[in-house]
Amino acid sequence: MVESVAVNDWELTLKPFYQRASQAEDRISRLEAAIHSRKDTENEEQLQKVNYLQSKLEVANSELKSEKEKAQMLATENEKLQYRIIHLLRSLKNAELKLEQVTAREQLESLKLQDS
Repeated sequence: MVESVAVNDWELTLKPFYQRASQAEDRISRLEAAIHSRKDTENEEQLQKVNYLQSKLEVANSELKSEKEKAQMLATENEKLQYRIIHLLRSLKNAELKLEQVTAREQLESLKLQDS
């Protein structure tokens, strides 16, 4: 009987400690759940940001590719036009030389006519 009284005394003495430990475990589990939900929310937000940035990067890359293609086309067109300009200038010089030769011949002929 003495043993049962001693066990009851221990149980009564330890009961508040068990209650406090149980409450502490409940608080810890709620805190862990809150931390996990916050991490999940943060992970979702970060994932959304990453997806947003990836889509922006894809758009920028496609625009860059398009602009490079345009630049290449313009460079090719520029080369063609420069080639045409070179040949037009040559033709113009040849025409000017021929005109000078014709003018010089006409002047010589007019001088010969005047001398005779």
